[in-house]
Amino acid sequence: MSEPQYLTGRILLAMPGMGDPNFEHAVIPIFVHGEEGAFGVGIGHLREGITFHDVLREMDIEPGVAPDCPIHHGGPVETGRGFVIHSTDWSDDSTMLVEPLGALSSSAAILRAIADGEGPERWIMSLGYAGWDDGQLDEEMHRHGWYAAEGRPAILFDAEAEGRWAATWAAEGVDPSLLVAQTGNA
Repeated sequence: MSEPQYLTGRILLAMPGMGDPNFEHAVIPIFVHGEEGAFGVGIGHLREGITFHDVLREMDIEPGVAPDCPIHHGGPVETGRGFVIHSTDWSDDSTMLVEPLGALSSSAAILRAIADGEGPERWIMSLGYAGWDDGQLDEEMHRHGWYAAEGRPAILFDAEAEGRWAATWAAEGVDPSLLVAQTGNA
């Protein structure tokens, strides 16, 4: 019997003072959380020096009608691997549907569809991902590392990348300026 996937479909927010500069103000939608670990794709920071058209050209795909938008830093694992978080109006064999977030695809087919104007209505692209072994994320959450916010598509698609951390806290009813970097033990 598998354990509950209680974080799947939620958005992880890095707590202040978590101690890992790779995740400072991280915003990570979680697409898998179970017995074998957890997997999410960061959307809280942009990658400098690379745009969507650069990725398309690298894959020998003509940009066509695709906007030349920024690429997000998905996480410290496989930083050259691309993921598209998108609305559920497009899918292929690589697509993972995760409510309420939407969908995640990692094939070249979605890039071609976007370039051809036949892709999902709403999407963002990240390079890299965040991954945790079995139990690792649970342990980090107990040590004041992460907060699991509701999975709100508006946060994914409407908030600006560098403002998503604060926007997600605000949507949870929390003023992030009041958060403390340390907690005590009883």
